Amino acid sequence: MKAACTIALAAVLAAGGASAQSYPERPLRFVIPFPPGGGADNLARTLGVSAAEMLGHQIVIDNRAGAGGNIAAEVVANAAPDGYTLLQANVSHAISASLYRKLNYDLLRDFIPVTQLASIPFVLAVNPGLNVSSIKELIARAKSRPGDLAYASSGAGGPSHLAMELFKSMAGVDIRHIPYKGAVPGATDLIAGNVQMMFFTVSAALPLMSGGRLKCLAIASVRRSPLAPEIPTVAEAGLPGFEATTWFGVMAPRGTAQPIINKLHAAFTGALKTPEIRDRVLKQGFDIVGSTPAEFATYVKADIPKWAKVIKASGASVD
Repeated sequence: MKAACTIALAAVLAAGGASAQSYPERPLRFVIPFPPGGGADNLARTLGVSAAEMLGHQIVIDNRAGAGGNIAAEVVANAAPDGYTLLQANVSHAISASLYRKLNYDLLRDFIPVTQLASIPFVLAVNPGLNVSSIKELIARAKSRPGDLAYASSGAGGPSHLAMELFKSMAGVDIRHIPYKGAVPGATDLIAGNVQMMFFTVSAALPLMSGGRLKCLAIASVRRSPLAPEIPTVAEAGLPGFEATTWFGVMAPRGTAQPIINKLHAAFTGALKTPEIRDRVLKQGFDIVGSTPAEFATYVKADIPKWAKVIKASGASVD
């Protein structure tokens, strides 16, 4: 009986090895937690074409927007761990781990990180009428008028909301939150002077800054953006250690074989290294990352408690 079990196990392992060796044998599905046409979707489609060429099979984009990215995550968490269904994970999934009381998936338990593809840093933009020119001046103004200034966000519990809550906590200031249903109405009220500040992605903020409608005080990444090298980082401008970015990566269902993870990693990071693709991604406002699976795992494990602390302090909730 023991010998039969050993033979059966060896056969299963051999079959799994052969499957991983011949992978992929059909098109892949890349589940995106955003609607078509946005930055995340464009990133997926841009990289997907190049990664598909390296893998030898098409990568089909499957947009599953809604519930802060949780619908897409559930689809992939419940998929077969065979490398044919992938998730475009992002910072919203790290936030959701604490923002929602109950989720039908666990980002750390149910997924294997493949690579962090890229990130888009936020910039802190203010209405020019506020008459501040630096982070230090803004903090001083906020401390002199506690609760008098207001900031817009694209929605309660979203990355732009929590970025400002992190800023408030680290700066020790009291600034009122005015949530909007999306970045566009928030930006409209900021330009009109109805609120005084907002965190934007750098790609959305720069056209408004160049037109003089907004003033960008600092960028919330660890290094300056090549799109606007004249804008200092928040850390440089007076708040050391501050970082708030919208990151994007690839994850596969837990149980996916390591040789398949390795092939996926090589394809997506190879796409990021392709000069034409790299240039297109940078022009879209992304900072290119291309981390190893282990590096991405470490990043996500640190990001979840970072935002959990901000969520608890701010009292943010969606259910």
